[in-house]
Amino acid sequence: MNGPRLLTIAAGLAALGVALGAFGAHGLAGRVAPADLATFETGARYHLIHAVALIGLAGWLDRRPSPRLVWAVRLLLLGVTVFSGTLYLLVLTGQRWLGAITPIGGVSLIIGWLLVAAAGVDARSSER
Repeated sequence: MNGPRLLTIAAGLAALGVALGAFGAHGLAGRVAPADLATFETGARYHLIHAVALIGLAGWLDRRPSPRLVWAVRLLLLGVTVFSGTLYLLVLTGQRWLGAITPIGGVSLIIGWLLVAAAGVDARSSER
């Protein structure tokens, strides 16, 4: 994974997040229960937050690639896909069992962010 490739992926992820957020706000309002709409909106919010974060990480990855940062990016991509994806599918299909998979995405996001922090510590240490 390199910076330009991640930038392309993250920008696509952001575009998809905007589209899904708009679909939830305009296409699902009044068609699903308010709790389901809130669930879909949670998926879209996490989706967009992480897409923007990945755009920022693309610049860092391009300037200072490191194994921890590469793994952080992989886990953040996996996490947003699993976390937001299962929430979208849960609402759209009514398959409530998907909610049992959602925390796997959340754990992936948490570990990804911890690896970003570790990469920051590594980068700071190498500057000294």
